[in-house]
Order: sequence, then structure tokens, then C-alpha cells
Amino acid sequence: MIRQSEETIHTRGRGFTDLTALVQRFVGGTGAGTGLCNVFLAHTSASLLLCENADPDVRRDLERFMARIAPDGDPMFAHVTEGPDDMPAHVRSVLTQTSIMLPVSGGRCAFGTWQGLYLWEHRHHGHARTVLFTLWGEGGEP
Repeated sequence: MIRQSEETIHTRGRGFTDLTALVQRFVGGTGAGTGLCNVFLAHTSASLLLCENADPDVRRDLERFMARIAPDGDPMFAHVTEGPDDMPAHVRSVLTQTSIMLPVSGGRCAFGTWQGLYLWEHRHHGHARTVLFTLWGEGGEP
């Protein structure tokens, strides 16, 4: 079976939005017991992140790291039409990922104990982000 769902996620600006429950709900609703779930973010200034979900300091540290390697307003960037955070947001998304493949086992995404799926908004202002979930799977137990 193949199932697909598109969701619009409204971010509040630079930071993380937890998508773990959303992807688990999608997978659970398909009836698949095993398979693969692809999560695709259709944007170039945000990304997806499979990250520790227990300690928020991990995500804060990642944000500080990215601010160091792709700072807003860096004079080396020529692409400034949409503001000083736009090109750094593109760099951040290229260095991370906009698509993640997750294994499905027992009717759920098989996350590790401390893993969660996050949408990482790289722009300062909130945006409506399109996330496409696609599941390839086989039915669960009868």
C-alpha cells in the first residue's frame, strides 16, 4: 500500500516545531504494520531534523552552532532581497535536510528512545510550511 498526506505547519519563527506526534498519527492511520515513511519539507529556508527530544539544550546548542557558521547579515552573501536572515536560512537548509526516511514497525515510526522529528524554521518570522508524508507499507496484524 501507498498512502500520502500533506500538512501545513505554521511556525512561529526561527526555532523547532515537534512533528513526532503528527507523523505517528499519520502512520497509525494508514493501517500499515511495517514499511517506510518519507517526510518531505517543500521549502528552501527550513529543514527537518531527527534529534534528541529529552533535553531542549540540544536544540538550543544546534541553533547557536548554526548562528556561528551561517550568521544573519553576513556581508559575504549577495542574496539579500528577502532580508538578512534569508541567505543564512538557505545555507542552513542545505547543510541539514528537507527529506527524512523513517522505518515503520508495529504500526509506528521506529524512533529511538530519545529521538523526535522536528521542523527547523530558519527564518526569523513565522511561515506556513508544507510537509508531505508518504508511506509505503504492508498491513498490520489481523
